[in-house]
Amino acid sequence: MGRKVTLKDIADRVGVSTATVSYVLNGKEQYISQEIKERIFAAVKEMGYYTNMNAKSLVSRRSRLIGIVVPQTEGRETQLFANNFYSEILSNVEYIARNNGYQIIISGMDLNDNYLRIAHERGLDGIIAIGIYQNEFFDQLEKTDIPMVIIDSYCRSGKYLNIRIDDEEGSYTAAKHLIDKGHRNIGFLCGHIQENGVMQKRYIGYRRALAEAGIELDERFVFEGTVGYHSGLELSERIAKEQPQLTGVVCSADILAIGLMKGLAQQNIRVPEDISVIGFDDLEICQYLSPGLTTIRQQIASKGQIAMEKLLQAIDRHLNDPEEEEKFEDVVLPVELIERDSVREVKNGSGVTAPGR
Repeated sequence: MGRKVTLKDIADRVGVSTATVSYVLNGKEQYISQEIKERIFAAVKEMGYYTNMNAKSLVSRRSRLIGIVVPQTEGRETQLFANNFYSEILSNVEYIARNNGYQIIISGMDLNDNYLRIAHERGLDGIIAIGIYQNEFFDQLEKTDIPMVIIDSYCRSGKYLNIRIDDEEGSYTAAKHLIDKGHRNIGFLCGHIQENGVMQKRYIGYRRALAEAGIELDERFVFEGTVGYHSGLELSERIAKEQPQLTGVVCSADILAIGLMKGLAQQNIRVPEDISVIGFDDLEICQYLSPGLTTIRQQIASKGQIAMEKLLQAIDRHLNDPEEEEKFEDVVLPVELIERDSVREVKNGSGVTAPGR
């Protein structure tokens, strides 16, 4: 076995002082350039430098661990990785965490799990929670002093920073785009509509666009499922069988729209010739579909980046002044319509009748 790699070895390799290396590895690198930090972490990995993390955490009061919570509400064990929305957020969270000397622990938790107990057992320095959670989850977290950032929630607590978009406005823009293209019979596909949840906000936006255009809401055109590809497949069959008069569909997530388009194609129903489809998120895959998916773009990567940066700031504040209570306001990121080929213009609100419809 070779000689144990030291801080001085890392410093000599990078061309900096041992103090600089120590600052970076201990999370005190705020005045050190990103280039130097990346070179230090690269040298640490290449040279096989290992620290005693337990000993370091006792001295620094940091575990260097961040908990990432994604709810398993979609009924499928692999949902965490099946929806690229989560992957795009997580990749940015992990990158920033790694470059600041942190590791992440991802939990696809059930809404009934006692995550607070898990967080204390692992000694987490901070938590990022993504998605919709029941009030009981936030009631638990109100009892802890672990710094936390939440993404895509309408939790009323001012104790945690919430990063989200204007979901209602995004869905309103999607429905209005179909209306402006002449559609009148417009369906809405979504996950479970929960009070003060993202799906409810997007449903309200869809409803508002219809009302503004003088179109009466028909609840038969609203299809609740789960936010997943297979749910889109299943709902395509219901649409073809129960509501063949629909000429356009607003999907509350791209993954739903992708499943819907696949299911419609299997039934010889063409997009957009027979029915127009618009999604929500602008996952990278949308531009590669045929036809390309018209959708509402949100800044998915920015959500992860901002969440991690804000959490690191909150952790530092907490360590320096644990008694200080800070009130947060939501960070609301913009959305925009991205036009591709899955929406067509119709006349008199009626589309082309597909084979078998």
